[in-house]
This record gives sequence, structure tokens and C-alpha cells, in this order.
Amino acid sequence: MRREIIRAAPSWQGGPPHYDCIYVAKGGMETEGFRSLMVGRVRLFFSCVHARHDFSCVLVNWFMPVANKPDGLTGMWIMAPEVDDNGHHVQCVISLDLVVRGAHLIGVYGSDFIPVNLRFSDSLDAFKAYYVNKYIDHHANMLVF
Repeated sequence: MRREIIRAAPSWQGGPPHYDCIYVAKGGMETEGFRSLMVGRVRLFFSCVHARHDFSCVLVNWFMPVANKPDGLTGMWIMAPEVDDNGHHVQCVISLDLVVRGAHLIGVYGSDFIPVNLRFSDSLDAFKAYYVNKYIDHHANMLVF
């Protein structure tokens, strides 16, 4: 893969918002596979200047693993949005250099029916947990093991 488009748009092509998910490299990289990564949802790309140096940054909402290993049935890691004591999403500003690539999350549906009026733009806010889809493409499968 030579390039990938990761979007953070409050209105995508005049329609609903579009905020993609990403894999973020953890410091150290002493482990391999998913344990060397974090998952975040991009809310904003921006840059700032400090001491005449330009810094490219990303504002992310974090997802946290619900277990120490992948799901036994699907082989995929399950993540839940990280929230503070008030129920607000935990956000952080990170360097753009830490972004590894885009991530694909799938809602953990359970046994309930998905509402007919659920829009794709609301899918990352509609569920309590999400599968990290390592089967979306070859690159994700090689990265998230």
C-alpha cells in the first residue's frame, strides 16, 4: 500500500459526518501484532507551530480492548469506547507520525435486531463494543494478529 485516505469531516460531501478509525503505534514497539497498537477514531487533523517547528497532529477518541486476547469465536479483538467518569469519550492529541493505517471496526450486534433507521454514519456511536476487523484486507490481516 502506498497511500490511504483517512477522513475526519463534519459533513462528507454535503451529507452526514465521516470520522474514520485508525491504528496508532504504541511507544516502544517491543511487542508485535495488535498488542503493539491502539485504536482511535479520528475527530480532527490539524497542525501547529512551536519554536518554528511545524507539528502535524490528530485528535482521537480512544477504544480500549475488553479482554487480553482475541475473541475465541471470531479471532478478532473486541474494543469498547473509552469513556471518563462522566460518560464522555476520552480524547487525546497525538502526532500524525504515530498513525499506522486505517482501521475497520464492526459493531458487536448481540442477539438484538439492528434498527432499520440506523445510518452508517452513526454506526460507531450505536454499539457498546466493536470487533477490530482483521479480515478487511491483506494489510490488516498481517498487522492485527
